Amino acid sequence: MVFEEKMILNGEPEDEEEEEEEEEEEDMVDPIESLRQKCEEAEHCVHTRERLEQCETRVGSRSATLEDCTEELFDFLHARDHCVAHKLFHSVK
Repeated sequence: MVFEEKMILNGEPEDEEEEEEEEEEEDMVDPIESLRQKCEEAEHCVHTRERLEQCETRVGSRSATLEDCTEELFDFLHARDHCVAHKLFHSVK
C-alpha cells in the first residue's frame, strides 16, 4: 500500500527515464546528416541540385507529362553520396 502511494505521488519511474531519453535523442545529431549537408554545398552537388529543381519546376508546371525527374534525382544523390563516401572513408584510414 505504501509503495502504491509513493507511485501515485511521485509518478512512474519509467516515465522520467523515458522523458530523459527523449531529450537526449533530440540533442543528438547524426554525423552522416552533417556530412551530407556539407557535401550538398560542393560545386558539383549544387549544379546537380539546380538541375533537379529546374526539372521539378518544369514538370510541376505541366498538367500532363510523361517526364519525371528520376535521372536528375539519381544524379544529385550519386554526386552527394560520392562526396560523403570519399570524406567518410578518407577519415577512417
